[in-house]
Amino acid sequence: MMANLLRAAAFGALLAALLAAVLGARHGQPGVGLAVAGLILFGAAPVLAFQFVLMHAVNKPGHGVMPGHEHHVVAPPRARLWQLASAWWNEVLTFVAVFVWRQPFRSRAVADVPVGTRPLPGLAAEPPSRGVVLVHGYCCNRGLWNPWLEQLRARAVPAMAVDLEPVFGSIDDYAPIVEAAVRTIEQSTGRPPVLVGHSMGGLAIRAWLRQAGPGAIDRVHHIVTIGSPHHGTWLGRAGHTTNARQMRLRSPWLQALVGAESPGQRHRFTCFWSHCDNIVFPASSATLPGADNRHLEAVAHVDLVNRREVLAEVIERVNDPARAPLTHGLARPVRPERGQAAVSPQTDAIG
Repeated sequence: MMANLLRAAAFGALLAALLAAVLGARHGQPGVGLAVAGLILFGAAPVLAFQFVLMHAVNKPGHGVMPGHEHHVVAPPRARLWQLASAWWNEVLTFVAVFVWRQPFRSRAVADVPVGTRPLPGLAAEPPSRGVVLVHGYCCNRGLWNPWLEQLRARAVPAMAVDLEPVFGSIDDYAPIVEAAVRTIEQSTGRPPVLVGHSMGGLAIRAWLRQAGPGAIDRVHHIVTIGSPHHGTWLGRAGHTTNARQMRLRSPWLQALVGAESPGQRHRFTCFWSHCDNIVFPASSATLPGADNRHLEAVAHVDLVNRREVLAEVIERVNDPARAPLTHGLARPVRPERGQAAVSPQTDAIG
């Protein structure tokens, strides 16, 4: 459904831009027509810039730290102008790639990675036995993960990317979708998977943990969240769909979610966050007490998915031999802190 909505939006923007150019030419004002057409086609850039202004203003008083988070997360350095500009430009490029091309027209172009896939030479000594479940965020679909699926296929990592529907329903409605993917990876590999959630996808994973019951955390090897509004976001007040309201700062739904969770399960989480996240702010809202919270500088919301550090963490967790097969059903001990691994020394972005 999301792909259809995005396709309609893309074609609608093209038709509106063409109409503006034609009307401008017919009325003897081609420059005005082209300017309006450009504003329609590239309207995401000023909208994103406005989000950055709001984010920077909200992050300023507490340096991006949610009240009550002072004892579990280090305040990020205040984003500098060049960092904001760099993050904004990369987010504009990412927006075009994700929302104008990949998700509307390529959401089914890259298939899930089945067990038995062989790795590309030099990338893995042997195929890993653990799989990955990829969960997208608000107003997205599985096309977000196309570069990830290609990278995981190259390493022979079994992977499934889900579509969360209904698009504007309750986050609780997504738990059965996550359950189906987790069960598929469990049954095909015989081991607990690594779960990865971008933005609202991290909340969908937590909603699944709550619905699946106390033993659900032992069905997971590790959970990686990327810019997830664990405590809500200031921008949520602008949304009026069910899932947007649930993502408002400290919403009743989020408070109930926290109340149903065991603090001990947080050691299974790695949370990536940024002081340049233009959707989830205050910045530390993307962290969890007791989790391995990792700050990435000068990276905006959707562009967080492109960072090599994030994929490297997932690959490292997939190859971690510390966890026993599913038949043991035991929680593994807390792992010691490790340095961030880099997939490629030449670049910090995927693809």
